[in-house]
Amino acid sequence: MAFDGIVVANLVYELKTELLNGRITKIAQPEPDELLLTVKSAAGQKRLYISASASLPLIYLTEENKPSPMTAPNFCMLLRKHINGGRIVNIWQPGLERILHFTIEHLDELGDLCQKELIVEIMGKHSNIIFCDAKGNIIDSIKHVSAQMSSVREVLPGRSYFIPDTMKKADPFCVSEEMFFSLLTEKAMPLSKAIYTSFTGISPTVAEEITFLCGIDSSIPAKELSGDVLHHLYNQFHIYLSDIKNNNFTPAIYYDGAEPTEFSSLPLTHFKNYSRREFSSICLVLETYYSLRNTLTRIRQKSADLRHIVQTALERNRKKYDLQLKQLKDTLNRDKYKIYGELIHTYGYNLEEGAKKLEALNYYTNEMVSIPLDAGKTPAENAQRYFDKYNKQKRTFEALSHLSQETKEEILYLESIQTALDIALTEEDLSEIKEELIRSGYMRRKFTRKKIKIKNQPLHYISSDGFHMYVGKNNLQNDELTFNFAVGNDWWFHTKDAPGSHVIVKSEGRELPDSTFEEAGRLAAYYSSMRGGKKVEIDYVEKKHVKKPKGGKPGFVVYYTNYSLIIDSDIRQITPAD
Repeated sequence: MAFDGIVVANLVYELKTELLNGRITKIAQPEPDELLLTVKSAAGQKRLYISASASLPLIYLTEENKPSPMTAPNFCMLLRKHINGGRIVNIWQPGLERILHFTIEHLDELGDLCQKELIVEIMGKHSNIIFCDAKGNIIDSIKHVSAQMSSVREVLPGRSYFIPDTMKKADPFCVSEEMFFSLLTEKAMPLSKAIYTSFTGISPTVAEEITFLCGIDSSIPAKELSGDVLHHLYNQFHIYLSDIKNNNFTPAIYYDGAEPTEFSSLPLTHFKNYSRREFSSICLVLETYYSLRNTLTRIRQKSADLRHIVQTALERNRKKYDLQLKQLKDTLNRDKYKIYGELIHTYGYNLEEGAKKLEALNYYTNEMVSIPLDAGKTPAENAQRYFDKYNKQKRTFEALSHLSQETKEEILYLESIQTALDIALTEEDLSEIKEELIRSGYMRRKFTRKKIKIKNQPLHYISSDGFHMYVGKNNLQNDELTFNFAVGNDWWFHTKDAPGSHVIVKSEGRELPDSTFEEAGRLAAYYSSMRGGKKVEIDYVEKKHVKKPKGGKPGFVVYYTNYSLIIDSDIRQITPAD
């Protein structure tokens, strides 16, 4: 995630618009490393959420309130004493650092006007919220950093505040062309890495974007580039950063299907494989992005037990299937023993007593064969021994053929549940998958007096030609869509020989255009184990030709006549229904 200096610059611009000259009316500390400031300004009452969490440092405006502890922490009480009722007179960013300064004007104990600085550092595990006086002395901080914790900078009351320059990075706004060349060419590393390690506020994603705009391979070291190419890179670098100086921000989130992958304040044109959604506010971007990411993370955590059950069953069935195939392979030569028995019956009348082998002509192939014999048995007994061996392997083959097919179907079924877990986005999705595992015997149903009803809807898209397309998120939904929701002339889509969702296109008695067939095929490819593939084979057929075999597992269908298409799994241009 690119929470870099550019995003902070966008935040500063936006917060100035919303909070400047506003009065702080309430200060709360919901968590040990969080602040929630309520500010009343000309734009109305706003809540500013600040988190110095090591795992998720954030700052944005929000409408949501959070419950506070009954007893306010010391840092919160200190801020209330000094700046509650204070006026925010300036919000600024030093250079392109991931730091925001809030200059707050307030009356001290004697009624004199004075200023304080609330400094928010968004620096990963080193994030902090620091409260300083007008001279830059630290009054207190939400996290104390002693000399034992950091040899670079102490963050303790009474110490002077300064920005540690540990990386020796240059200010991108002040760099000359000569210094630009020197910084990049002295580092024996790929060009994009040289850019983001040389300048403050530049993330790896932005460095990739700058090289992409220049048409330069980001993996080439800068020292291998000619002077003209470096000059072109320098100009593009400043053109890109000029949008920051002009406050020309375009906040957006980039999605891989339904999953948010990246956010930015400036366009990222090299993200060709992701869909882009613009927002009017960087605060809205951050709140939306991290809310979705938190939801997905929570869903993945809650699905861990289900995944373990499915994975354990898969491993067991795959081992069983491998053993069955090995045993089947051992029965491939069973006909040989039948022929041996026949040849002994045919040529064994002139065998000497105690013979250990029989040389005979195989009248099926006209080749001589050597048949091992048990010297202690008669020819008839030797022949019967081979017939018994043949019959045993024949029975084994017939039994294993049936069992291995069942095991293979079980593996495919478990893989389809695994795919459904990958698609799951809500707790309702997980509840439905859990119900399926209970019905299939992989989990036990816990006793409960109250019966839980699952009301979960399939995914719904609109084709570019206005046709409604529905995607099942799991096997139970697939069955419901195909056999209860769809009618005979609707079209059914599914990946060929791979687990995935059933996709239904409602035809409403009309003929589907080619573009709708392609879009439905892309949905079937994306919501399957073939997601990300550029050439995925899709079977499609009218729903009336899709049948449910007797005793078939959820989601399992058969069809005997179908069409096929090969399509990619890119659904960025397909519109989800509201």
